[in-house]
Amino acid sequence: MQINSKLPNVGTTIFTTMSALARENNAINLSQGFPDFDCSPRLVELAGQYIKNGFNQYAPMTGTQQLRECVAEIISECYNAQYHPDTEVTITAGATQAIYTALAAFVQPGDEVIVIEPAYDCYVPSIEVHGGIPVYSSLNSPDFSINWNDIRSKINSKTRAIMINSPHNPSGAIITAQDLIELENIVRGTNIIVISDEVYEHMVFDGNKHCSVALSKTLAAQSIIVSSFGKTVHTTGWKIGYVAAPKEIMIEFRKVHQFLVFVVNHPLQLALADFLSDKNNYLELKSFYQAKRDLFLKLTAGSRLTPLKCSGTYFQLMSYKKITDETDTELAIRWTREKKLATIPLSVFYSQKKDDHLLRFCFAKKDETLEKAAEIISKL
Repeated sequence: MQINSKLPNVGTTIFTTMSALARENNAINLSQGFPDFDCSPRLVELAGQYIKNGFNQYAPMTGTQQLRECVAEIISECYNAQYHPDTEVTITAGATQAIYTALAAFVQPGDEVIVIEPAYDCYVPSIEVHGGIPVYSSLNSPDFSINWNDIRSKINSKTRAIMINSPHNPSGAIITAQDLIELENIVRGTNIIVISDEVYEHMVFDGNKHCSVALSKTLAAQSIIVSSFGKTVHTTGWKIGYVAAPKEIMIEFRKVHQFLVFVVNHPLQLALADFLSDKNNYLELKSFYQAKRDLFLKLTAGSRLTPLKCSGTYFQLMSYKKITDETDTELAIRWTREKKLATIPLSVFYSQKKDDHLLRFCFAKKDETLEKAAEIISKL
């Protein structure tokens, strides 16, 4: 049997590869982005209660009413924007599924989608599997700001969507109010859809605020916002996220969603709705992770690694130029095997594997894990 692959250049993700390598070598895993600490005991208790109380059959296709209303309340609280929970909010099986569904709903063969690099690895395959064409624009170096003139130069009649990500994985950079204005000017009066990956929306540091596209009426009218409860409440394994979009866009999104996933885990949705009814459970996240970032930077301050500015997410980029000239992928693999420390090389986030000798470290870890990692880093 001959198979004509729709994704001939796609293999196993770097995150799966590095985590597997970390397990094989008993290495500290600062590669894949997940906490090594548990979620709130209260959240676990709520999940158990709903399972015991019989909420174990299909949830509504769009998500439970309680959680959709909770999402609408969070967006209103954080961005003073109104989304109707019945028609403009959908609960998804994580952010990756949400992004895939958004692209499946709107990208047709030959359509172009602007992808800003370095980019999370699910974007391009989701575009290409539907016949779309990724058009790349690189962030400026070394601050990872957006090159809006470059993006303007790549807009044409075939442009169907622009994908943005803030706070940005892997750089930790954040979009500013001026960036929103630039994006407004690009999409105003067009049929271009903005797919805004905001899964780290509650992790913005140093007194900065997250600039969601929901803050702009112009952008909100043409945007699909994607977020993740897994990042917010430390339950990446639950794979529950959400999208918010105007009714007209959401109608098309749900047409695909219902056949791709149909429904999302019922009792866990109800537990999340109860847990997040306490605003502190998401509003206090920024201070929690800023403390983690600050501790990691303090612990590694005497090393030969040079940290880049991190304004959001739970990732810290570090330059290793003072240590070696090896490629980032070679070094990440070698350090996992020899030094028992797993990281992610930045080049994998670029289509042309641009190598600036940077590694990504996840600091969503217990303090003792960060301390053990820092001991290794200080000896590199």
